[in-house]
Amino acid sequence: MPLSDTSIRNAKSPEKPIKLADGGGLYLLLKPNGAKWWRLDYRFAGKRKTLSMGVYPEVGLKAARDKRDEAKRLLADGIDPGENRKIQKAARTERSENSFEVVAREWFAKFSPNWADSHAVKIIRRLERDVFPWLGARPIAEIKAAELLRAIKKTESRGVLETAHRALQNCSQIFRYAVAHGLCERDPSTDLRGALPPVKGRHFAAIIDPAGVAKLLRSFDDFKGSYVVLCALKLAPLFFVRPGELRKAEWEQIDLDSGQWSYTATKTDTAHLVPLASQAVAILRDLFALTGHGRYVFAGRDPQRPMSENTVNAALRRLGYDTQKDITGHGFRAMARTILHEELHFDPVVIEHQLAHSVPDALGTAYNRTKFIKERRVMMQTWADYLEGLKASDK
Repeated sequence: MPLSDTSIRNAKSPEKPIKLADGGGLYLLLKPNGAKWWRLDYRFAGKRKTLSMGVYPEVGLKAARDKRDEAKRLLADGIDPGENRKIQKAARTERSENSFEVVAREWFAKFSPNWADSHAVKIIRRLERDVFPWLGARPIAEIKAAELLRAIKKTESRGVLETAHRALQNCSQIFRYAVAHGLCERDPSTDLRGALPPVKGRHFAAIIDPAGVAKLLRSFDDFKGSYVVLCALKLAPLFFVRPGELRKAEWEQIDLDSGQWSYTATKTDTAHLVPLASQAVAILRDLFALTGHGRYVFAGRDPQRPMSENTVNAALRRLGYDTQKDITGHGFRAMARTILHEELHFDPVVIEHQLAHSVPDALGTAYNRTKFIKERRVMMQTWADYLEGLKASDK
């Protein structure tokens, strides 16, 4: 006789385990401790087997019967329901182990040692704040473009469009890593090109008025911070390289006798050469006595590491400059680009080469480290002389 909810609830704990049959191989196993377990007996390939179907009342009578019927359908298709359960459990485990967050953290652990600490912190915080809450638990192989876009749109809705773009870029890097390691078939972010509004161009604050530049240079004499930072302030306008390249300058890259600094430009990943004006060489020779025993020209508090990425901007703020409106470490590039052309009348192509920008010529030849090197040496010395005169001028 089939079971009913009433008969199950009224069943008393036996002295020994007993079975209450429901039909079709399904029964409820009553134990002396009061536990009630659903079981299904079936035969597969001539062997008698038993499948656990859950505990009553968590699994009710109807749910147990549904599970029995599903097992019968599998048997009719020649599938062992017990083995099928093991396969499904293994698949769930694999999906859990290959969730987006697990793969993302594996990607991060592999590549972050080669990044600046500040860059690594920004990326992992961005993922933890803007991606993992929505996609972290999802198997990476199952994430589609529409689901990825919904997650990225949540970031855009906060009014931080640039962060949304960067989050999407990071997700693409993680998906490509997963594809390379056989964890998913493709990168769904490729289907989302144009899905986000473009980020409007952002200009770094810069002083391009000669009178303002003169005032800025004179303010360096009032700086009360460390000598290393003071030298960085003085050399920033003379070099006008990217802030990250300045702070990571290494002594082995600099030849004071020949007056040049050779390194790899970060944005273009190309070899770059900075001719050193006599004023720059003099500053570097003084600084060498302080940091020349180590790796970095502008060593931080830990001599084995360069000064932090915010050091120059912090120094400018201590001198009273607003790095959002007045001048920023990156603004020395705009300062040089503008004044070298408008005041000193140097060829823009020569200036762009010194800025390590890609400048194809009529023959299609892209930037190289020594192109216009004679003109650039003259330009860098002229620029240093100009700044020196500008600082000394009372106009």
